[in-house]
Amino acid sequence: MSDTPEVRIGTAEREQALQLLGEHFGAGRLTLVEFEERSGKASAATTRGDLEALFADLPATAANSPARSGERSPAKRGLPDRWRDVVVGVTPAVALVLFFVFDSWLWFLLIPVVSVVLYAGLDQDHRSRDRKRDGNRKHTDGGDA
Repeated sequence: MSDTPEVRIGTAEREQALQLLGEHFGAGRLTLVEFEERSGKASAATTRGDLEALFADLPATAANSPARSGERSPAKRGLPDRWRDVVVGVTPAVALVLFFVFDSWLWFLLIPVVSVVLYAGLDQDHRSRDRKRDGNRKHTDGGDA
């Protein structure tokens, strides 16, 4: 537990907690009902203690605990790392403007097209990187278990 669970938190801490809950849900540690319940509590949290209670029964690592204000979170990424997310987030607004300017619904097809173009193959890159990392870990541990 934190030394000061009564310290108030901000939007950044709530968003990081929601992201971590999503990772635990994706890893199968939470059911859909648990994820929805904890996400609602994370969104309404006002103190560190509120957030820490949501992770009490989940595996605890430095990366899985909500960041303290003033600490730099490794999960926080700068704009150069997030440019794809920003472009995908702006695309619906651009499609809406183009729809009204050119009076054609086809502009809304930009939304999935931009997502596919920006993220195509990205998941494969992450999987191959994970396989390489796991292979290196086996090699340094002395072989197969």
